[in-house]
Amino acid sequence: MFAIIGIVIVFGAVVGGFLMEKGHLPVLVQPAELLIIGGASLGTLLIANPMHILKGIIASLKGVLAGSKLTKQRYLNLLKMMYMFLNKVRKEGLLSVENDVEKPKESSVFKAFPDFLGDHHALGFVCDTLRMAITGGVDPFDMDQMMELDMEVHHQEATQPVNALTTVADALPGLGIVAAVLGVVITMGALGGPPEEIGHKVAAALVGTFLGVLLCYGLVGPLSANMAKSADEHNEYLHVLRVLLLAFLKGSAPIIAIEMGRRAIPARVRPTFDEMEKYCKQQGEGSAAKAA
Repeated sequence: MFAIIGIVIVFGAVVGGFLMEKGHLPVLVQPAELLIIGGASLGTLLIANPMHILKGIIASLKGVLAGSKLTKQRYLNLLKMMYMFLNKVRKEGLLSVENDVEKPKESSVFKAFPDFLGDHHALGFVCDTLRMAITGGVDPFDMDQMMELDMEVHHQEATQPVNALTTVADALPGLGIVAAVLGVVITMGALGGPPEEIGHKVAAALVGTFLGVLLCYGLVGPLSANMAKSADEHNEYLHVLRVLLLAFLKGSAPIIAIEMGRRAIPARVRPTFDEMEKYCKQQGEGSAAKAA
């Protein structure tokens, strides 16, 4: 939501300032310049990136426009779910959650928390870790190494769309110059004509440079920066799971493991210990599902 507001402010401020200086808005409407810059930008994006990165860019942009979902409530749901899950393991043993791990979409625990069930990266992270724990014979240190490796691979994949969009942002001023140069070429061919026509063509050429710079620093660059922050936020989410699971695998009680996970939550969305304890010990799973 804030991204959309920011985009409106950027373009509103630029257009508003132009109009305040008695500028004629139709002069900025240059479809040919926009086609050159937009088409060339899209073409470079297609040339430089495989399909999975292009899909990642679209998914990441949707996430940026929708806003962050990793709120305090989302973390409370996570802590409650893991508290229920680890208590089940503590009381009935690791084998009691084998079906939950193998078929998470049929698990009564996971189904009570649809926000977590819909996050396939986090779901796979938990299930793969517990699957190795059920298999046995894996030292907690090695388990931690596997979780860290999983997080690194996921974060690298999450930043690939960011790098691709940043490259496009960096190229936009240059593509604006290309559009401007083509406009100058057209202007040179019109020398000797009416001054109004030459002035219009010069203005069109300058609009190309203007659009390239504006789209770079006012739209595409900020969007890629926001995407990078979103990737970092999800990595923080996985880090909480890593700390929590490792503490339990080392023998800590569920409430201690949950508290260690809470301490790993970023301060801006970290619940207090009292909030966590009260929420985790609420009876029934329905309340968690509604909260999600």
